[in-house]
Amino acid sequence: MMDRNIGLEAVRLTEAAAMASARLMGRGDEKAADQAAVDAMRKAFNALHIRGTIVIGEGERDEAPMLYIGEKVGRGAADDPEVDIALDPLEGTTITATGGPNALSVIAMSDKGNLLNAPDTYMDKIAVGPSGAGAIDLRKSPTQNLRAIADRKGVYVEDLTVIILNRPRHEKLIAEVRQSGARIKLIGDGDVSAAIATCFIETGVDVLMGIGGAPEGVIAAAALRCCGGDMQGRLAFRNDKEIERARKMGIADPNRIYTVEEMAKGPVIFAATGVTSGDFLKGVRFFKGGAATQSVVMRSKSHTIRYLETTHFFEHKPSFAL
Repeated sequence: MMDRNIGLEAVRLTEAAAMASARLMGRGDEKAADQAAVDAMRKAFNALHIRGTIVIGEGERDEAPMLYIGEKVGRGAADDPEVDIALDPLEGTTITATGGPNALSVIAMSDKGNLLNAPDTYMDKIAVGPSGAGAIDLRKSPTQNLRAIADRKGVYVEDLTVIILNRPRHEKLIAEVRQSGARIKLIGDGDVSAAIATCFIETGVDVLMGIGGAPEGVIAAAALRCCGGDMQGRLAFRNDKEIERARKMGIADPNRIYTVEEMAKGPVIFAATGVTSGDFLKGVRFFKGGAATQSVVMRSKSHTIRYLETTHFFEHKPSFAL
């Protein structure tokens, strides 16, 4: 069983990954930024008092040398808790490479067996914050959902802002949302931070809609569980090969709509550190001999949301944080 201290331990992982990848902000090299985050997070895991299994990570074993699905991480002592882990050491590789906003390092942890083992495919998602919880239904049209969300919030559809990934596949969705009268914020990347943004009034975002990565969907679901938000997801396979792979991972019904609780069950801990500044968190700021980070830690059990402003002095830090 996870205890509350694991949340603060998890932040050490996201801080290490964020500082390592932030060094490469704006340098135009997505792979190098991602690799730096992966290396730093993997090293940081060695000090964690858990018996962890990665269920959502950098990909399958044959395509990811570390932080791959199924990898065992943590100290691994007999009395350490068994936890499942969903992570993205750098959510927003393109954002980081171009110096754009909202890149994060994120991790979610649950008791063993409680995170959906989502295949590396796409997912059709809809997410709202606490004030829209219970009003969403992926079986209904975007217009119907927006009306239901507006009713639940006690506002007009025209008052809602929908965040959508700016992709050709979303042409119809964007046209329908515009037709409904709602406002739209188009983003280039980062739909985990976009889903979380629906939970915080100051971001001005009410709803996330559209198709993004399935693994990111599970990580976002864990965060929304902690905030009291709501989300539904349906896997959006690109081909038969992906459907077959999902069946092997235990997904019997490829058309199933997953609720937020089905994607992230039981007690869940979520942690994130800003890599580049955005709606939700400030990015890493370097100074002589160190760096400052802003992170958030959330627990679903208590709905506690803690923000951490941390100053790191590198001469006193282990090498993975440099």
